[in-house]
Amino acid sequence: MNNAILQLIPLAIVIGVFYFLVILPSRKQQEEHKKMISSLRPGDKVVTIGGIRGMVASVKDDVITLRVGGDTKIDVEKSAIARKI
Repeated sequence: MNNAILQLIPLAIVIGVFYFLVILPSRKQQEEHKKMISSLRPGDKVVTIGGIRGMVASVKDDVITLRVGGDTKIDVEKSAIARKI
């Protein structure tokens, strides 16, 4: 019984290190991304995950309209926004 517990200690340490080095930073990054998306307003400059740069023209429920050049506008999902410029 005691020997089995000693064998599980290294596994628990590996799981703990994985949690603190991978899972926690990933969660923090996801929360920051959600906060950034919810704070988007018309006039903000953004980059999509596809690399398209544009300025936010309007924000609706799940769709953001981007002005990408002149009078050209495209609709993208909110989840497609990678970052603000």
